[in-house]
Amino acid sequence: MTGATFNGPTALQVGSGNTMNVTRQVFHPTPLDAAADELAAAVTRQWEKEAGLRRLLDPAPLPVRWQVSDRKVAGRVGAGTAEGTRSRFPPLPGLAAVTRDDLRRGGGPAELHAVYGGLASGRLLLVGPPGAGKTAAAVLLLLDALRYRANAAPGSRSRIPVPVLLSPHGWEPGTRSPAAWAAAGLAREYTLFRGRDGRARALELLESGRVALFVDGLDEVAGKLRATLVSALESADFRVVLVSRAKEAVLTAKRARLGGGVALAVQPVRAEDAAAYLLAPLPKSPPPAWLDLTRALVEEPGGPVARALSGPLAIGLLRDVYGDDDPVDELLDAGRFPTPGAVEDHLLDHAVAAAYTPRPGRPRPRHSPETAERALRHIAARLTGQGTRDLSWWHIPDWADARPRALALGTVVALVYAAVGVAVLWRSTDPLWTVPYALASGAAGAVGAALISSRRGPAQPLPSAGWRDVFSRPAVLVGVRHWLWTGVALWFLASTVIEDLPLWLCYLSTVPVGFSATLVCGRGYELVTGTIVGAGSGSWFDGVRERYGTVPVADTRSIEPRDVWLHHVRLRMLLGLLVGASAALLVGPVALWRYGFPDGLGTPLLAGLWTALLAGPMGNLGVATALASVQLAAREGTPVRLMAFLEDARRRNLLRTAGPVYQFRHARLQERLARPRETDGSPPDA
Repeated sequence: MTGATFNGPTALQVGSGNTMNVTRQVFHPTPLDAAADELAAAVTRQWEKEAGLRRLLDPAPLPVRWQVSDRKVAGRVGAGTAEGTRSRFPPLPGLAAVTRDDLRRGGGPAELHAVYGGLASGRLLLVGPPGAGKTAAAVLLLLDALRYRANAAPGSRSRIPVPVLLSPHGWEPGTRSPAAWAAAGLAREYTLFRGRDGRARALELLESGRVALFVDGLDEVAGKLRATLVSALESADFRVVLVSRAKEAVLTAKRARLGGGVALAVQPVRAEDAAAYLLAPLPKSPPPAWLDLTRALVEEPGGPVARALSGPLAIGLLRDVYGDDDPVDELLDAGRFPTPGAVEDHLLDHAVAAAYTPRPGRPRPRHSPETAERALRHIAARLTGQGTRDLSWWHIPDWADARPRALALGTVVALVYAAVGVAVLWRSTDPLWTVPYALASGAAGAVGAALISSRRGPAQPLPSAGWRDVFSRPAVLVGVRHWLWTGVALWFLASTVIEDLPLWLCYLSTVPVGFSATLVCGRGYELVTGTIVGAGSGSWFDGVRERYGTVPVADTRSIEPRDVWLHHVRLRMLLGLLVGASAALLVGPVALWRYGFPDGLGTPLLAGLWTALLAGPMGNLGVATALASVQLAAREGTPVRLMAFLEDARRRNLLRTAGPVYQFRHARLQERLARPRETDGSPPDA
């Protein structure tokens, strides 16, 4: 029996049969194996959820059929199979080495996984025209590979890599190796690899072949950079699967080819498969309109509708646009739809309206079709103008003028600061000077708030998405040590100036020192940078943060756009208020003990208020995004709660996520929506 792996107990019977010695081989996973298993669990959760949102699993997915590409995308097939020579990658346990005959026969999903796991070069390209279902094929292959690994025996599982899917955006091959770039991508996607130790673990997994890299979106990279990227991947020590449009792959191959790579072309969907897929969700007696359409698919394979519905994009759009009782047979009207392009454009033009039209059995949309289309058109035009498919929510503040936001925040801060100033200074100073002091402090607060809120935020969102990243156990212990030591030191120093200063008061006043030390050693150092409790928050403390900020292996979760945004709005806001409270506590107890209430209240209250505003809402990208959404709603008519709208559009299968960014479900949908309305026909009426 070839290609089989046995990992069970071994039995040996000796003598007359009365004695049997049983030897059971026990496998003890290494730390790297445990990390790989945790990564596999996180990737499985991530892509099973995403596949459900993309409707790749329910109803049953369209069969993925492929053939070796006849275009000049890769080298000879023999270079990939390495028949007669040494293989770069041995077949995965339980799979046989792929031969040229296997590749020439083509096949479906099972054969695609066999090629992925048995290709000697470990270099696979999935190519096809726009809307052919390349990404869907890659996602289904990734899920098949994860299931195969999960079902393997423990002794074999360590030799089966964990497939991960990343986008090539942001990689500069001239400055970072493929493994270093992929390790950074894993750290960005999964909390398992946070911190220096986490990235080192990710790099070790990659270099040991425990991870297989799926790169989707090669065609979205600029031409010269695309060739450099392909050349760099040739030297990677792990299996690679590239996904690209065929045209861009051919252009790239003229400059650089993936050594040993085998290009597989995703084939058009067969008419019989398309008809079965479309009829599957319908009642046992399908409506006549659907019967007429599916009959035409099978009987007229050369017609406009059949040619248009040869890819998963158009087939999926058809199910989205037309309900069970809708006149889907109108697509058979050759006068209205003479070409496949006319059919596809019609479906694309109606996709948004169909997703937001109330239908029985579906949740009622929160937005009207007109509002949804207006918002998505604006977003598509923005992304297309920037030459990208990635909608990074932290760039939304750049879509609106920062000055109105700065003015609004400055006004609020001025009013709050002036009101608090009047309240705390009225009894402690001459009333004649209270109002000027309060107005001056309010003006200063307004200017500071305006300057801080107008500053450009970081190029990437914070990787942290939870309390554990900020308050790791080692960082908390460091904070406690700093607090205990500083409390005693303050008591000794202050006792020479202030008589009868109690020790408990010194410890109460130095709580902020321990709190600040915890933030500086964890992932919250940006919150205290530039404040009076921010000592040690500079770059010279990076080594300490990397040492104390590691995340346990069991803590692994994919970070999605809404998670990161909520992290900024909620967690960073609350921590900002705590930073303000710590600033007030730093000077408050001693001031109150010395000057009494309310004379000693002014200094801690004003210091705490300013620090809280600085660390909380003013420099918060989440708040800036929410305010920019209000500006866009007033100017463009987009939803006020733009982040909630984006997540809703994702659930309605118009958008998808790629790590912390959103993308349109298909590039063709973005291209169509980005066109001026007057050039793409009448508005949807479905």
